[in-house]
Order: sequence, then structure tokens, then C-alpha cells
Amino acid sequence: MQFDAEKEIGKFLSGLRAAQGEIGKTYYRWRHTALEIAGEGVKPLDVGLKAAEIFGKDIGKGLLPRLNWLKGEAAFMLTLGRSLADLWVVDGGVATAEKGEKPSEVFIRCTRDPWPTWAKEFGVPMQEVALCRERMLKSILEDVSVFFNILLDIEVQKAIPRGEGMWQIRLYKKEK
Repeated sequence: MQFDAEKEIGKFLSGLRAAQGEIGKTYYRWRHTALEIAGEGVKPLDVGLKAAEIFGKDIGKGLLPRLNWLKGEAAFMLTLGRSLADLWVVDGGVATAEKGEKPSEVFIRCTRDPWPTWAKEFGVPMQEVALCRERMLKSILEDVSVFFNILLDIEVQKAIPRGEGMWQIRLYKKEK
């Protein structure tokens, strides 16, 4: 039997996209379940923000072994920025990280984000999607900041869920 590389790659990509879709949908299924268990009086945004914080903390701890300061500030910041951009890529998005004008600054841009589509399927407001992404990224930076003894922050300049066509996030080192 002859091997058809194109067909095999197509099968692989199809399976990958299906898995990526299930990841996002599982998050929103979990959110729905948490809201049902919590009962009335609990704000859906509070549940989403808490989940984003928990996810961010866990992801941040996973990034620590991959980060180092040996090649200097600019390389450290770019590596961190690429790691944050890769969060979208893993989910099926299109994202990049680029150096800013200063060594302590990186711009993360995402032009395709599957999360708003998944959120829409579950009736989640777009404002919540934007706020949760921001909270998750800030939570990731908390442990990284402590571990490397530098204050890191982000500034969301554009967001797809706000109808701005792309995500643009400035990652930067805050002055002490």
C-alpha cells in the first residue's frame, strides 16, 4: 500500500482542530457547570475571572523552567512574549510576539482567536472574554515577576472580543 503524506497530514490536522475545539468548549462547559452549582446571586463574570486567575497561575508555574535571564533583558522579554502568544497558537489561533522600541517591551499580536466563537456558542458576553484573557495573562506574570524579581505587566491595547479586529498586548517591565 502506498503512503499518501498529504492525506495523513490532513487527518492529523483535522484531529488537531477537533481537539482544540474541545479544549475551548470544555472550558465553557465547566463555566456553565460552576454557575449551576454556585446557584443564584453568583455573577458569571466573577466565575470566569476566578477561572482565568487559576489557569494563569498554573500556566505561569509551567513557564518558569523555560525562562532565563542569561541572554539579557530583551531576549528574556521576547521569550516570555512568545510563550504568551503561543497560548493562542495552541488553541488554534494565529499570534506572534515582536520586540518593542525598548528592551523591556514586547508586543503580542493575535489575528485569529477561537475563544470568542466558543464563548458565543455558550452565550458568554464578549466583554467577559476580553477581561478573562487579560486576567489570565496578568496572573501568569505574577509568579514570573516574583521568581525573576522584576515587575511585569501587560496593557491590552486592542481586543478581538471588543470588535477591534485583533489582539494587541503590550508586555513590559514596570519601573520600581
